[in-house]
Amino acid sequence: MTTNNCTKLDEELLTNNNVLPIFYIFTFVVGLILNACGMLCLVNNWKKLRIINIFFLNLGLTNLLFLLTRPFMIVYYFKTAKWTFGEPFCKVTRFCFKLNLYGSIGFITCISVYRYLAIVHPIKVMGKLTVIHVVISVVVWILASVGSLPDVIYPKQSGNNETCLPATDKEHIEEYFDYNLIWTIFGFCIPFIIIAGCYGHVALVISRSKLMNKNQKRKILKPLVILILLFSLCYTPYLVLKNFSVYAKCVGFKKPPCPTWYDEVFAARHVSRGLVSLNSALNPLVYMCVSEDISAQFRQLLQRCGQVFSCCFKQKS
Repeated sequence: MTTNNCTKLDEELLTNNNVLPIFYIFTFVVGLILNACGMLCLVNNWKKLRIINIFFLNLGLTNLLFLLTRPFMIVYYFKTAKWTFGEPFCKVTRFCFKLNLYGSIGFITCISVYRYLAIVHPIKVMGKLTVIHVVISVVVWILASVGSLPDVIYPKQSGNNETCLPATDKEHIEEYFDYNLIWTIFGFCIPFIIIAGCYGHVALVISRSKLMNKNQKRKILKPLVILILLFSLCYTPYLVLKNFSVYAKCVGFKKPPCPTWYDEVFAARHVSRGLVSLNSALNPLVYMCVSEDISAQFRQLLQRCGQVFSCCFKQKS
């Protein structure tokens, strides 16, 4: 694809892309169902979850905040990348996306640390977190908001004012790249190291335990492996490719032409954007990893939802 302008290349690729809006529709429907079921499980097990329930509640709120903005992005992509809702709402939509991204990472990290302490140091931490869990949640919201500020501060439209840029215009792209790279380190890399360290130590303690049989160990270790894989698959590709994409624009805007590898990065980033959006739908699976009772309740709610939908389809047919 030969073009000197990265922005024009974005528009050409978006015009020929119908996969992402379809994926967003799937994520929106499935995400609302799973998060609604997750919130119901949370309410029904509020006392059983104790301190960790606040983290689950905030995780659910970040998911719902993100999912409610998806219909506008679906319309945007189906209209071949023509934004008709104004730049202020474009900024709100992009801000909610980043807020969900860093907020989800933050609250999953809090849940992981708490589960680590509950398993490895249950006596030492008993009752010591009850005073500060709300403060921790507020701090996570503040940090996630700070990490999302560039999507509110910098312009989101350029040219014919029909776009809703995922980054910003060429005048501010270098500043945006620096901020985005810094928050990739603080907002993702450090939490990932903490989560991997917590679950790695838990896996080591469980594997060495002589008080559990193999089945008990497998029941504890399996969810940990799933959560690590889910976290890595949903977040890592998007954040890495996002930085590559913004860096390519820094180079392309400053010294045209746009790098020859940009179109491959752009296409891969759209796939990764679908994966990171899917995370908002799959986050409720974290509820299922807490206890077998909650897992059973979650499955029952999903079965009821499936029965309702099947009855609706039968009536229509």
